[in-house]
Amino acid sequence: MDKAQSAIHSIANITVQSALAQALQQGLARIDAQMLLLHTLGRPTDERAWLITHDSDPLPPAAQQRFEALCSRRLDGEPVAYLTGTKAFYGLELRVDARVLDPRPDTETLVDWALEVLAPVAAPRVLDLGTGSGAIALALQKERPDARVLAVDASQDALTVAQANAQRLGLPVQFRRGHWMEGLEGVFDAIVSNPPYIPTADPHLAALQHEPLQALASGADGLDDIRTIIAQAPAHMVPGGWLLLEHGHDQAPTVCALLQAAGLQAVQTRKDLAGIARCSGGQRPTVK
Repeated sequence: MDKAQSAIHSIANITVQSALAQALQQGLARIDAQMLLLHTLGRPTDERAWLITHDSDPLPPAAQQRFEALCSRRLDGEPVAYLTGTKAFYGLELRVDARVLDPRPDTETLVDWALEVLAPVAAPRVLDLGTGSGAIALALQKERPDARVLAVDASQDALTVAQANAQRLGLPVQFRRGHWMEGLEGVFDAIVSNPPYIPTADPHLAALQHEPLQALASGADGLDDIRTIIAQAPAHMVPGGWLLLEHGHDQAPTVCALLQAAGLQAVQTRKDLAGIARCSGGQRPTVK
């Protein structure tokens, strides 16, 4: 058997287990490799137990080539969500691609907090700024079917993704193109946002090269968009309404100071599951 025949024979006999092992040897995280292989095989990406029970199954050469191509793209920094086209968020399966930010589990902290402050409000009016894939707005709409949720984004590409998610999930979120609250009318019981908050010169942006820069970076200190939102929000909040913002791991003190300077009360911060100060918010004073 010559070298070419040997290579063909090797490819033809590779198994699920050996394909995963090769991916791990290349430096891929185990969970990423598992999700990409499941996607390659046309199976749900949360069926990792299936890989264990089928570890000795042969992997067809075409599937192996597709899997290796996906692994290479992942090693280059492309998010798994873009490679599989889906991302789980707050019990929803969202369709995502490079037009929108890859939704992070940390952002579920913001959804939890919003649901908490909205709990006593009947038919609440909710505004999601910079909606991207629609993750926050759709999660809130699913958990509060009585809510009237409006999602805003400056990017028409992002709105196209979000609207498609809403339609597929059957959730009646309303969408509007705009830059934060410019030209927006009405008041809301809660305004929520996961805005850009990374400094434009932050070296970590290099690792996020596949995601839309406009959804990540915001000025020299990362707070330009947060300042704009905080300045605009009080005019669009009902008395007792809340403004809740996601921000960077070290930005809570500054964001809280900005919220207080805008006249909001009960200013506080919430931590994510890793114990990082992930969100800060405040309440518009009620009319006395």
